[in-house]
Amino acid sequence: MQFLDGREPTVDLTYDDVFMVPQHSSVGSRYDVDLSTSDGTGTTIPLVVANMTAVSGRRMAETVARRGAMAVIPQDIPLDVVESVVSTVKGADPIYDTALTLPSQATVGDAMALLHKRAHAALMVVDGGRPVGIVTEADCAGVDRFTQLARVMTTELITLPSGVDARKAFDVLAASRHRLAPVVSHDGALVGVFTKIGALRSTLYAPALDGQGRLRLAAAIGVNGDVEGKARTLAQMGVDALVVDTAHGHQDRMLAALAAVRRAGVDVPVIAGNVVSAAGTRDLIQAGADIVKVGVGPGAMCTTRMMTGVGRPQFTAVMACAEEAAKHGGHVWADGGVRHPRDVALALAAGASQVMIGSWFAGTYESPGDLHVDADGRRYKESFGMASARAVAHRTASDDTFEQARKGLYEEGISSSRMYLDPARPGVEDLIDLICAGVRSSCTYAGAASLSEFTERAVVGLQSAAGFHEGRPLPSGW
Repeated sequence: MQFLDGREPTVDLTYDDVFMVPQHSSVGSRYDVDLSTSDGTGTTIPLVVANMTAVSGRRMAETVARRGAMAVIPQDIPLDVVESVVSTVKGADPIYDTALTLPSQATVGDAMALLHKRAHAALMVVDGGRPVGIVTEADCAGVDRFTQLARVMTTELITLPSGVDARKAFDVLAASRHRLAPVVSHDGALVGVFTKIGALRSTLYAPALDGQGRLRLAAAIGVNGDVEGKARTLAQMGVDALVVDTAHGHQDRMLAALAAVRRAGVDVPVIAGNVVSAAGTRDLIQAGADIVKVGVGPGAMCTTRMMTGVGRPQFTAVMACAEEAAKHGGHVWADGGVRHPRDVALALAAGASQVMIGSWFAGTYESPGDLHVDADGRRYKESFGMASARAVAHRTASDDTFEQARKGLYEEGISSSRMYLDPARPGVEDLIDLICAGVRSSCTYAGAASLSEFTERAVVGLQSAAGFHEGRPLPSGW
């Protein structure tokens, strides 16, 4: 990356402070751009779901991995639960969405509790493992909640054979005017669900798969306790990357934790953070990190900068840390502060190998939280920061009452925030489409066919607040 006309900034910069200048391009189409990463994590798009309790879980990990991204399971989750999550994700089909299932004797109330757990919003009624009907929200409208599904389900099923070509599946669904169909094995057993848009996405994205053809996911650990033992256990479970995470990554406890992880002999990429300086990046890489997580205070749920005055504008932080990491054969992830696809593109231009997203993904069907409806009928989920009082209470649940009370006095995060689902893009795959479309176009403007070329060719200028405002759309006119 270089600055326009060689004008080096005299202050640190946020994503809003910069813009990209178009360059001569030989890239014919945005679909010619390869978004696969080169940091050893095996992802095919440069997106990571943050290890936040309100954001990353089993459904999220499974869904994003099908589109080439990777989720990080939070460090506060008990190991037995993490093992269950890893097993479920590794056992999921890499192409077809996991079906929501109930027997025909189940009730409409049972169905309504499940329908919004998946973006496809349809429930398969099964008998002996075979689909016999489909139930959607429309089927349940105006129906007593104790009504059995056998009375409301649609029984005129169109099924797709396992292994069906994505284009053929799309054509079948389009011709029959169905938006989805169950996928069945040769003996009629339910394998998963294929939607029209899912078929399209299968031609645009490559899933993030491990060496055995299973979906990838990562897990996080903290810097306290038995770091070596936990790292070894997670590696044995089959996680594909290990994130050693603490708010202040440039400290002795982090360096000791990285040494413990290396003693555990884990054979997966190790990510450590968070830092915002070249010195912090260098020390973490020299201590054993393959990737350094960059960002202090830019997250939507983080109050660190207002509480402590500590942090650094994210664009400059990523740029400085990426430059230092490259000197030592490492990489950086840009963690936090992205609210638009442009921010993701600019983080990659600054040198990040991937961009970590938290709150933006909290308002989706796939995040772990319960779906709520406000007085205006808008759907939302609750999100909270991992240094908030709410998160600290979860993290210290095993401490005695006195220690819990002491630790509860301090917080650097928001305990409750409403993240509304976008009616037009309620699923995390919808947001991935939005982000990747923007990043692909950014690459074509830079004349780059890959992310490495994008970082090399990007030309960035400085802008005023008015310059940023000028680029914002005005959907309501002026």
